[in-house]
Amino acid sequence: MSINVLVNRNGTIESRTVDTGTTGLDLFGDDRAVVAMSVNGTTVDLAALLSDGDQVEPVLVTSEEGLSIVRHSAAHVTAQAVQEIYPDAKLGIGPPITDGFYYDFKMDPIGPDDLARIEKKMQAIIKERQRFVRREVSDEEALDEEANEPFKLELVRDKGGASADDGSSVEVGGGQLTMYDNVRRNGEVAWTDLCRGPHVPHTGYINAVALTRTSAAYWRGDQRNPQLQRIYGTAWATREDLKAYQHRLAEAAKRDHRRLGAELDLFSFHEEVGSGLPLFHPKGGVIKREMEDYVRARHIEEGFEYVGTPHIAREELFYTSGHLPYYADVMFPELDDDGQAYRLKAMNCPMHNLIYSSRGRSYRELPLRLFEFGTVYRNEKSGVIQGLTRVRSITQDDSHSYCTPEQAPDEIRHLLRFILSLLNDFGLTDVALELSTRDADGKKADKFIGSDEQWAKATAILAEIAAESGLPVVDDPGGAAYYGPKISIQAKDAIGRTWQMSTIQYDFNQPERFKLEYVAPDGSHQQPVMIHSAKFGSIERFMGVLIEHYAGAFPAWLAPVQVVGIPVASGFNDYLDEVMGRLRAFGIRAELDASDDRMQKKIRNAQKQKVPFMLIAGEQDAEAAAVSFRFRDGSQHNGVPIDEAIEFITGWVNSRRNDDPKIEA
Repeated sequence: MSINVLVNRNGTIESRTVDTGTTGLDLFGDDRAVVAMSVNGTTVDLAALLSDGDQVEPVLVTSEEGLSIVRHSAAHVTAQAVQEIYPDAKLGIGPPITDGFYYDFKMDPIGPDDLARIEKKMQAIIKERQRFVRREVSDEEALDEEANEPFKLELVRDKGGASADDGSSVEVGGGQLTMYDNVRRNGEVAWTDLCRGPHVPHTGYINAVALTRTSAAYWRGDQRNPQLQRIYGTAWATREDLKAYQHRLAEAAKRDHRRLGAELDLFSFHEEVGSGLPLFHPKGGVIKREMEDYVRARHIEEGFEYVGTPHIAREELFYTSGHLPYYADVMFPELDDDGQAYRLKAMNCPMHNLIYSSRGRSYRELPLRLFEFGTVYRNEKSGVIQGLTRVRSITQDDSHSYCTPEQAPDEIRHLLRFILSLLNDFGLTDVALELSTRDADGKKADKFIGSDEQWAKATAILAEIAAESGLPVVDDPGGAAYYGPKISIQAKDAIGRTWQMSTIQYDFNQPERFKLEYVAPDGSHQQPVMIHSAKFGSIERFMGVLIEHYAGAFPAWLAPVQVVGIPVASGFNDYLDEVMGRLRAFGIRAELDASDDRMQKKIRNAQKQKVPFMLIAGEQDAEAAAVSFRFRDGSQHNGVPIDEAIEFITGWVNSRRNDDPKIEA
């Protein structure tokens, strides 16, 4: 008996007549480029049976979905290897993530030698070409099979509460439970794991995998739960891709802003202050001030008015705004003042709304643009805090535009142009847009407020403006704020990593909750549209990204120290000190190295601090009223008259160029 299926390859649909009982493995043969298949829009294992009329499309290993399947399968192999070496290890969750995967275990901490041992065992499992065999089980059968796995038991019992946020959704869903057996060629089951799948046909498909690091992690990301050992790994379509990724990792390690922050004396963290609360040192303070001065001036140029609001407010304010209870999980607990509850603010918008409503507003005042540097506080889980890029005290260049509904599209265009020009000024020129919309019928559907009509209208406006920008647009369903859709600007750094930077959010909720109004031309009272935007996003995160983008070698205009004077001998200290003084009179951050170190060590010190301009002077320079330039790349230009040197440095700094200084031919 035969059946007909439609096979879609590269957009070409072919009708195929095949025998009943045909699987994807029969259809696509042993093509290692195909790791799974989409059947009628659902991704399944290649071993799945096909039915008459099915529409089938191969999932390629080079696709994002294909790589995710390979990485999830590699996580299973990692867990199998761990339990073969450490039989007492208990299984947590092992999802694919960006560029790799992880698996959590309840076990003693392990180190690099242990990782090498696990990786060796993984290669043996891969070489065996063990098949991933899916089978459906009842809840009772799953509980019986996982009797010795306490964390898996919890997932089975709480399968309706599975979440993509903690990775549990790759293990269980709200419906049918499935197990995956790793089966050797002789039919022996080598290992089993609770999992939704899909997986590659057999372990031999995993031909470019490596373990990368370990860390501590809390079960399901909650610090109230047991602490586990997390093993991270990466897997790719080819060994060449793996080597390229490992090279990017090595380059990223050199650029790690946490390491450079210490080496360049920019900032620090202290347990006495608390996790995720940075202290900016003088040099880091220079960068922060330059960023603040720049963006403050730009906001004023763009028609914003500067305001200021307190760091705490009565809890009722955040109920009015709707942030409580929707945002409660990232707000710090209440502060009690003789029975009156206060909260550290996690956002500035409620107070800006009160500024708007402090008096009557006319349509003639709109758009009204309010801006402040507001430090907000978010109770991020300790497991996700990472240097400056994920902190608990966040200084936002936060702005809110209040406008008529008719003005909203042009205001969003205005904000997008502003943001793109700002990113360009800081040297982040490779950008794309992400359009975040609500989850209409998924698990997060109850996290969004407002009518279908409001969401449809706001989303359509943002989608149109994103499309007309000409930039790449990525959809992010379910990623909207609870009160409206948003555009996020994604920027690539110097080594190709993507960072989420600025945001523009359309809000039809808070104006209604705060009863904001303006008097329209016909004398009626109308409700404005509110548009949130943060250009840096957060100054802390933006600085962390800049440190890594420039590997600590900041553009001259942003560098904490722009010029270091290096005398050949101490007898020329006064000569160079006068030059430094003249530079400082022009606002240049110039220092004289008058230490007892030899000249070569002074040069090395300046290079380690990544100072853009080094001015060296000895006897010939002093006699000629000149200096010698030395640049970060090691090149040198001798005998430059002092006036020319000052003109060159001030011109370069004031031009706000982002390339490295050099004498141009």
